[in-house]
Amino acid sequence: MARFICQKKCKKSMFKENDIRPKDLLEGQKKAVEADIRTLLDRKSEFVEVACPACGGNDFVSKFEKNGFKYVECPKCLTFYMSPRPTLRILTAFLENSQNYAYWSKYIFPASEETRRMKIFSPRVDRVLGLCKKHRVSMDALLEVGAGFGTFCEELKGRKIFKRVVAIEPSPTLAAVCRKKGIETVESTIENIEFKHGKSFDLVVNFEVIEHLFSPREFVIACRKLLKPSGLFIITCPNGRGFDIKTLGPVSDTIDHEHLNYFNPESLAVLLTSCGFKVLESITPGVLDAELVRNKVIEGKFDIAGQPFLNEILVEEWDRLGSIFQDFLSFQGLSSNMWLVAKNC
Repeated sequence: MARFICQKKCKKSMFKENDIRPKDLLEGQKKAVEADIRTLLDRKSEFVEVACPACGGNDFVSKFEKNGFKYVECPKCLTFYMSPRPTLRILTAFLENSQNYAYWSKYIFPASEETRRMKIFSPRVDRVLGLCKKHRVSMDALLEVGAGFGTFCEELKGRKIFKRVVAIEPSPTLAAVCRKKGIETVESTIENIEFKHGKSFDLVVNFEVIEHLFSPREFVIACRKLLKPSGLFIITCPNGRGFDIKTLGPVSDTIDHEHLNYFNPESLAVLLTSCGFKVLESITPGVLDAELVRNKVIEGKFDIAGQPFLNEILVEEWDRLGSIFQDFLSFQGLSSNMWLVAKNC
């Protein structure tokens, strides 16, 4: 079972939402998202119901609907997920033609890359390297699954610690960006590839990937096949029981048509363990939960008039209490961003 790691010192939130999602670009992104939603809903008659992606349970209770998509919750492990959902064939075609992915690649990623590098990816590399040292992982070969714009791999290569850094990226647009940066890139999903030497990697990482997948179990099994014995597996995704998501529910921007699976630290540990991993630790290092909820309140999209405690923290005493409250969420496993670290048994 995962255990939460609490840091000893509190720290101020390192960045704001606008740093990584520039407001002047959001209108164009909104139109791209609306187009993608229409593309998926045009094939809604082909959607299929699925079991719980964490524990495999077939019992569920309805949770909410958003933008024409239905979400249900597993009463056993409290994972919630989209069901019915697009089939793998629909998702594959969607990935190749997504207007939102193309918009991020053309506009948002380039506009925010240096800020993301400094405030997200450099600290992310530091954390990954620290985990490797802590768990005594060899640093010969690393694989990132779902490399996106390639910033993590690029930053890691610049440290000149790992001898080999490989990216897997199924989106043609983003795979081209990774190759342009000089990163060894495989343009495919991990479920559909085999490296010549089998278990080639000391470390497999994936950041905000598993929530997008039709079959998380197949993904985790495919990752494990490429890991050396005792190799390290690092996975991050939204925490469905974190403050931002749990408080806002369907109002949260994290709840969208691309995200099919909302694990929590305990349920994701169940999935990883059932696939042959030993979970070593769990952390929720998010820094934006409180601000994300506050922004929705200020925009008039979420009402906390009947919640004086939240009103005091998020509005009346924000400058004094905001960062302290965020630190509390992060250190107590209550942030909506989570990391699990596991070893290949």
